[in-house]
Amino acid sequence: MLIPDGVHRDSGKTKRAPAVMATLLDVYDGGVVELDWTTPFELLIATILSAQSTDKKVNEITAELFAKYPEPAAYLAVDERELEEDIYQTGFYRQKTRAIRGVCAALLERFGGEVPATMAELITLPGVARKTANVVQSAAFPTTHADDPDAGVAVDTHVRRLSRRLLFTRQDDPVKIERDLQRLLPRRQWGPASLCIILHGRRVCDARRPRCRDCVIEPLCPSSLIAGRRDKAGQAVGPG
Repeated sequence: MLIPDGVHRDSGKTKRAPAVMATLLDVYDGGVVELDWTTPFELLIATILSAQSTDKKVNEITAELFAKYPEPAAYLAVDERELEEDIYQTGFYRQKTRAIRGVCAALLERFGGEVPATMAELITLPGVARKTANVVQSAAFPTTHADDPDAGVAVDTHVRRLSRRLLFTRQDDPVKIERDLQRLLPRRQWGPASLCIILHGRRVCDARRPRCRDCVIEPLCPSSLIAGRRDKAGQAVGPG
């Protein structure tokens, strides 16, 4: 992907953001979720399990988990301690067990056991905040996400770090970062943009050792170490 003439790391964010996202969308084929799933319900459970864990570990666990628990009622039919043992390796297993059982109960009570497609409904599920809801909606219900006035950009630790390194935001709060990204990016990019940023954060723009020499957006990055710049991800929060 060629960077447009006249756009560089010191250009304003409104000029850099479209070039950055066009490049990342091209490199990462429009963005994909690296969690294994076949239904919106499986994606929701996998996303809950992915907190403070790796997608690789979650995929190892869900290979058997999804066979044992094919629908919400199955998670409620077993003893809580049995479910804790089944997801133990993902970490924070007690909190995740409570979250999963709460979500399953809500799905059965209010949505006929099906995962709702709208943001307004998704965030009513126990423990499902905007980050999880945006991931699930953008991947499982992309058409709805594109048209949903309440949908937005999923902000996880990678999106937070890269958004600050790229000076797309100076905020630290995920809600404020999401708003800044929504102002910068076209509506149709909100879902795939987040997925691409997450992939780039995992594969290249590491928290401690960013691989700037291997980075396709390095010429647009105001935090490039090989350009002698300071890492903006650690800057004090300023105005958005």
